[in-house]
Amino acid sequence: MIDSVPQYVSVTFVLTTFLTVGILCYAIQVKNLASRPANLAFLMVAFWLVFQAVLSITGFFLDTTAVPPRFPLIAVPTLFFIAFLFVFYREAFIEQLPLRVLTVIHIVRIPVEIVLWWLYQADQVPRLMTFEGRNFDILAGFTAPLIAWLAFRQGKINRPLLVIWNIVCLILLTNIVVNAILSVPGPIQQFAFDQPNRAVLNFPFVWLPAIIVPIVLFSHLTSLWQLFGGTPQKT
Repeated sequence: MIDSVPQYVSVTFVLTTFLTVGILCYAIQVKNLASRPANLAFLMVAFWLVFQAVLSITGFFLDTTAVPPRFPLIAVPTLFFIAFLFVFYREAFIEQLPLRVLTVIHIVRIPVEIVLWWLYQADQVPRLMTFEGRNFDILAGFTAPLIAWLAFRQGKINRPLLVIWNIVCLILLTNIVVNAILSVPGPIQQFAFDQPNRAVLNFPFVWLPAIIVPIVLFSHLTSLWQLFGGTPQKT
């Protein structure tokens, strides 16, 4: 925990993390995907929540001068796991997830952006990571329920709308991720030297790059895969 951060900020973020995980689990279970990839996904999420919590609580990531750098351990393994699912379980898992739920899940980006603004007020992230700076990711959260309503009306799927929205929101996600990484104290830091991105090195905010961002990324990639190459699963 960070002493300078009010308790309600940490509580809000923990609840947001579990909401994100909960919606993902619902997306898996709503299709009754009692399969190996589904079980692997459940296991990976549960393990990664605990593993990252333990590492961050013990201060593992606070040593920003360690060689090799420790920060990549937060998110890089999840990217490999996502790639693993796409390579080996496209038909059995990726193409079976409900597109509507994968759209609604992005509402979690609203509380995430509010938490980032609170962390900025507590001097734990730079201004550029908030909606007052270079981060416009909150727009994805606000538009998610509207898109979910517009894209699935009258029993049809509005592919062009979903494709455009997912691509735009993926760009927004990439923008904040790049800025966040380049604001973390360490050898590759390029921004915010006066107020760097310290929060993500601490519990519970380590779950942002470790859990929430990978799930949001996975939802976009899965949606686009279904929209471009497969049969979209409405529900």
